[in-house]
Amino acid sequence: MTSHWLSRGLLPACAAILLFAPPVQAQFQAQAPAAPAAPAAAAAPAAVSNVPAPGMARVWFYREMQPYSSLATPYVRLNGAVAGVSEPGGAFHVDVPPGHYHLSADSIGVDFNQTRDVDLAPGMQIFAKVVSNDNWIEGGGGGGRGGGGYHRDTFYVWLYPVEAAWPVIQQGYIYGAGPLTAALPR
Repeated sequence: MTSHWLSRGLLPACAAILLFAPPVQAQFQAQAPAAPAAPAAAAAPAAVSNVPAPGMARVWFYREMQPYSSLATPYVRLNGAVAGVSEPGGAFHVDVPPGHYHLSADSIGVDFNQTRDVDLAPGMQIFAKVVSNDNWIEGGGGGGRGGGGYHRDTFYVWLYPVEAAWPVIQQGYIYGAGPLTAALPR
């Protein structure tokens, strides 16, 4: 009788509470006391700014958290130099000098429309979404009877306008923002 009461009453009630409760992060932000004003000398670094440094351009890389997408973390590259690591549900940006850039993500499979070439002007920001196709290379599995198998991730870099990219970036987390420190091959 006890297990029947749990499955019919308590578990659905708990699920409803969790479903309609505000996110924990939002609760802590709303309840956090106001911090005292910091002096101007202790201002946040330029990585918090929503505009690139003077004379620079900004490239945002972001990736949605999808329920059936790969959890792999490929390197993303600018002109072949590692700019960062693409994490599911995350975003980062790099400030670079104006110029021509080839955007790519490390991938097992090679497909058309997988990379992008862009020309960046000073003050320009672009938004590059890293998209995974984890069904590009797959096999095994015991002849269709569910016996394991394998798949290899293939990643794409697609450009989106700020109106489409920013809501996705805001839903995730931002990590590793800043200038590109690796030398960019020409």
